[in-house]
Amino acid sequence: VQLQASGGGLVQVGGSLRLACVASGHTFSSGTMGWWRQVSDKEREFVSAFRSQGQTQYYADSAKGRFTISRGNAKNTLFLQMNSLTPEDTAVYYCAASPRRLITSRVRHGDDYEYWGQGTLVTVSS
Repeated sequence: VQLQASGGGLVQVGGSLRLACVASGHTFSSGTMGWWRQVSDKEREFVSAFRSQGQTQYYADSAKGRFTISRGNAKNTLFLQMNSLTPEDTAVYYCAASPRRLITSRVRHGDDYEYWGQGTLVTVSS
């Protein structure tokens, strides 16, 4: 199983980016997929997750109202639409996936995801 994240880049404050994560080897159609981000040596931070059961979306407080997570029709693709970007959003963004339907209390725990992509860098300039 491989996860390939893309869509990062350089954007000005207030701009938008759309990240994509394509899974190969498994569709995760009944599992859970999500996005994390990490800045330098800081801890990995949960951003958003999508659980197939009920198509439930989860967001970190920092992402609510600005970011939208969605699944592609092919079920093996995960998107993160990021609007109103600020310099604080600058980070390497990683997608992660689990074939399991994680319970609500676990979707924000990175250790529960078995597969991780390589990351895509998002830089927001002021």
